[in-house]
This record gives sequence, C-alpha cells and structure tokens, in this order.
Amino acid sequence: MATAHPRRSGAQVLIDQLRIHGTETIFGVPGESYLAALDALYAQRNSIRYVICRQEGGASYMAEAYGKLTGKPGICFVTRGPGATNAAVGMHTGFQDSTPMILLIGQVARETTDREAFQEIDYRRMYGQMAKWVTQIEDARRIPELLSQAFHTALNGRPGPVVVVLPEDMLTDEVEVADAGPYRIARGAPAAADMATLRELLATSKQPLLILGGGGWSAEACADIRAFAEANHLPVATAFRNQDLIDNRHANFVGDLGLGVNPPLGKRIKESDLIIAVGPRLGEATTGGYTMFDLPVPAQKMVHVHASAEELGRVYQATLPINSGMAQFAASAKAMKPVDASAWKDKVAVARADYLKNIEPVPQPGSADLAAIVGWLNTRLPDDVIVTNGAGNYAGFVHRFFQYRGFRTQLAPTNGSMGYGVPSAVAAKIAAPGRMVVSFSGDGCFLMNGQEFSTAVQHGANIVFIVVDNGMYGTIRMHQERDYPTRVHGTELKNPDFAAYARAFGGHGETVEKTADFAAAFERCVAIGKPSIIHIKTDAEAITSRITLSKLREQSLAKQKH
Repeated sequence: MATAHPRRSGAQVLIDQLRIHGTETIFGVPGESYLAALDALYAQRNSIRYVICRQEGGASYMAEAYGKLTGKPGICFVTRGPGATNAAVGMHTGFQDSTPMILLIGQVARETTDREAFQEIDYRRMYGQMAKWVTQIEDARRIPELLSQAFHTALNGRPGPVVVVLPEDMLTDEVEVADAGPYRIARGAPAAADMATLRELLATSKQPLLILGGGGWSAEACADIRAFAEANHLPVATAFRNQDLIDNRHANFVGDLGLGVNPPLGKRIKESDLIIAVGPRLGEATTGGYTMFDLPVPAQKMVHVHASAEELGRVYQATLPINSGMAQFAASAKAMKPVDASAWKDKVAVARADYLKNIEPVPQPGSADLAAIVGWLNTRLPDDVIVTNGAGNYAGFVHRFFQYRGFRTQLAPTNGSMGYGVPSAVAAKIAAPGRMVVSFSGDGCFLMNGQEFSTAVQHGANIVFIVVDNGMYGTIRMHQERDYPTRVHGTELKNPDFAAYARAFGGHGETVEKTADFAAAFERCVAIGKPSIIHIKTDAEAITSRITLSKLREQSLAKQKH
C-alpha cells in the first residue's frame, strides 16, 4: 500500500523544512554530531549554500549579520559542546540586536542523555537567557512542527534568536511525515485611538523629537517613517548603531544616540517635551546610561512603539505605549494628518547644523588621521555600500564621520561585542554580492575573528577590511586612564603585520602610516578583485574622536586631586 508521504531520515526532513521556509544560505562549522544533516545538505547543495567557516563564533556572527541584513532568519549549524559554546557570542548579539536567527546544534544520542556524554550540554539551561526559545527535537516526526515554530518565534513579535537541538541518532531515524508550509509573519498594528492620541500629543508639543531604532524594519517602513517626519517637520535621531534607518544626509536627521553622543544632541533630548521612540528598547547605550530620561517615569512625555508588548513599560513608563510592528506603525504615521509644526519647525535646521558641524573631521594626533580617512570614505563610497564594524573606540570615528545612506548600509553590534566586523562583512558580501562591503576592525577586535578572512577568500567575498592598529585595547585603556590614571596594565598589544596576514591567506594587503597614502591604497584594494586588508597604524594619543589620551589622563588626575 502506498504511503501518503515519502519515507525520509530526520536529517532529510530537517533540510526539506529549511528549504520550504526559504533558507538559501547556512553558515557553520562541520561536526560529527550532525553528519546526517550535512549529507542531506549535499542533496540540496544547488538550492542551499553551506558557507564553511573557521570558528563557530564567526559562523554565528555571520548568521546574525545575514538575519539583520535580509530580515530572514540567519541559519547557523554547529556541533555540540565546544561548537555550541563558541557560537554563544553571535546568539547574544542577536538577542540584544533583535535579529531573527536560528542556531541548529548537533547533540549527543538520546540514549546517552544526562550521563555527561562526550561534549554533552543541556542547551535549555545554557541558552535560556540568550534565546527567545530553546527546543530539543526528540522525535523526527515532530521536525516540521518544531522547525515551523522556530521560524515563527524568531520572526514574530520582537525578532530574535532561537536554538534547535538535534540528537544525532534522531537525525538518522526514518519517518513518514508531512511537510509544514512556509512561515507567515504576524505583526501588531496601532489602534486608531493610539494614533489619535499620538496626534494630540504632537499637536500640543513645543519641542518633539523622533528616535528610530530596533529590529523588524524594512525599506518600505523606513520610507514611510521618513514621510511622517517630513510632513510634521520632526527632527530625527537614531538609536545606537541604527543609523541606517534614515539617510544621514536628510535635512531632518540630527544625529545618533550612543557612546560619545554629540553634546548638543544630548542636551536637545533632555530639553525635549515629547519623545517619539519607534522601535528601540531604549537601552543603556542609547540613553546615555539611563541618564537622558528619568526612571521610571520620564520628565518628557513619551510615545514608545515596540513590536513586543513585554518591552513596553519594562524600563520606562511611556505616556503612550503602542504595541506594533514597525511597518504597521510607519504606515499609520504616514497616513496621519500632519499637525501645525510652527512651534518647532525652525529648530530642526539648528539641530541639523549642530549635526553637520559634528561630522566635520577634526585633526587627530599622529601621521595617520582616522577622522580624515573616514571623512574621505564618506565622499568616496557608493550609496549602497555596506559598512560593518565590531566594537572599540575606532568605531566611534566611523559612527561620527560616516553618513549611512539608507536601510541596511550599517551592520554593527548594539551589544558592543568585539570580533563582529570581519564575519559580518563576509555574510554581507555573500548575501549581497553586487554591493561594495567595507569592514572596520580595531587591532584587538580583528584578531578575535580574523580567521574568517580565510572564509572570505574561500568563498570569493571581495571585501575591503580596514584594521585600525593603535597597539592596545583602546576602549579599556580609555576607561583605565579615566578611573586609574597612570596605572596601565593588561591593555597593551603586540600586533602582527596585518598586510602580510592578508597575503598569507591569498588576499591582498596594504599598510598605511600616513593619511595621504590611504586613498591610493584603498583604490588598489578595490581594483584587485580579492579580499584585502588595509593596516592603518594610528597614534595611541587618538584615543577617541573627541579627546586625546594625554588630555584624558590629565583630567582624571586633576579630578582625583579634588
């Protein structure tokens, strides 16, 4: 008697579900715990690309960056134990960045569970606070159901990471089971009463300000919220490392919130009488360490729009909390009848002038001036360039002096995680091969995942990687000088020749020690048609874009005396 569904291994069912849900790319490091899944991927190699990475941390960062860039869950496959623990860094980034992603982990056989078998970990306990949901599939017949739940969980509400654990023997079980259908995204929308209240609050305001941030955006949603800002003459700021939600060249854009915020913008936030925060969690980095708004009730009236109802009221009690998807709110805001903006319209130009003054490159100590280099790139790079970075003081130069042109031209970790710049660039180039990708890393940041330069070479991801080398963990040194001046310990670095590093992997390398040499080096990297590293040697004195190391130490010592 014929069966209604073909007999397949659990691994085949798994890969079929990934394909049904639109998976085109998987990032991973192979492991014996999921050999059956690798074999099933071989059969689907023409429809699903498996990007072989060099370390699971790099692979999970790539999946996170892919999810952030495309809006589809980034998929990462790792083995149990050490592989899964290495992958945690990308999961933490995905959680704090509200990025849809799914981590698939090979697991010990079911019959050996709870014996501390080879590389065994209880992933529900390990990933409990780093994921929206963790499940272990014990029965291969439930793979379609649980994979569908994983995709829906990763995407709906506040997007985020999901962990699916796969016992190796379950993957070889043969079952007869129906496939699931492709996932569907469900988003909340603002009620008519909410939009009426928003309009009333805006109409009675004297100094409103719009803050954009968070996950779940689309190009159309960005266009709609821009139209809302234009119609109501609103100044627009962006949350930490969300600068690409509006073209920074737009007349209404007045700067980004985060580490090293432009002082006039910080002052303007505090003096505002209405904050319309669309999307951001209003976390520590965006709010200046929770100092811009009183806790728990802000002095300013606040409209907080977020896709997750649980986030509303979690830190700040908004005057008007709105549980809505970004696209749904932006469309409603665009359709809202504009208010009389005469009370604040002229102030937008002043705020914009403060922003433009802030992004004028300020001369830095040393012969290689990072501010001037980023300023040159701001005029050279195409509008659709994707700029990535990890964490470190060097990133402050990029965020301050580069103008992001539009949606998903910025990939950067809001959780401040180092090592993100290289793998995120690889994922970006694989997801968008026709776009230029430029990646920034510090010397400490680069070597946390520099091995993924090899992945770029292997997969033909022609990226320009810029390594800013000041011979130290700059951010920690900055805090050290601020809190313990002259007692420098544990922050100095002895670095390799990063240009030679690039050549060792089959890429191209350049060394820049003078500002004037950068442009020609960059153009050679673009023209050569292979992954490239530009090693910029900067002066340790240029600790941030706003203060020198010596000045910081001087201020700290003076403060201690008093």
